[in-house]
Amino acid sequence: MSNGAVTPDTSVPDAPVSRVTTFGPSALLTPANGITVLRLLATPVVIALIMLWGASWFTFVFGGLLAMSDGVDGWLARKQGTTRSGAFLDPLADKVVVLGALFALVAKGIVWWVPAVIIAVREVTMSVYRSVVGRRGVSIPARTTAKVKTLAQDVAIGLCLAPPLATHKVVLSTAIWVATALTVFTGGQYFLDGRRSARQGVADGPDIGARPVDGSSSAA
Repeated sequence: MSNGAVTPDTSVPDAPVSRVTTFGPSALLTPANGITVLRLLATPVVIALIMLWGASWFTFVFGGLLAMSDGVDGWLARKQGTTRSGAFLDPLADKVVVLGALFALVAKGIVWWVPAVIIAVREVTMSVYRSVVGRRGVSIPARTTAKVKTLAQDVAIGLCLAPPLATHKVVLSTAIWVATALTVFTGGQYFLDGRRSARQGVADGPDIGARPVDGSSSAA
């Protein structure tokens, strides 16, 4: 028999609690952005090291630290708050580092120019494409495969800079072509995603897909 007391219903899950972040979406001066800018500034150093020494342990370690810093700024962004500026700068830094190192390797004769040009065309084309459709209110969500693509590019470049592999042309060529294939594949994914999002936006009305970028997904 009830005594009039109200027993709380513990079967209902607690309401989701919003994650408190340090920086808002419009912030510019953040630690994550600072690391991203350092990556951009360090790219000419990597290019100079490759041009001077080619495959060397110093260049390998320096380039490896530069590649790992991408994960650090991503972790900081998720922890402290993603920003629109970070959503722009992070993929830009990825592309500048990768393309700068690739063409330095081409200039040294370590990498064939064809895969480097394919990667460059994909990266530039996709950046322009996302910018154009973004102005039309079409948002293209980032895919996990884009980060895998960037990792494959970093690994391929790292193998080219490792002195023990400098003479193993088959290994280096295979690594570069695997990274190239992933680069082209993810570009196709994003193109199809953009067309799908545009069709969905037309079907659902002008307000769908026209949300501002929150910076949470920046890989492309």
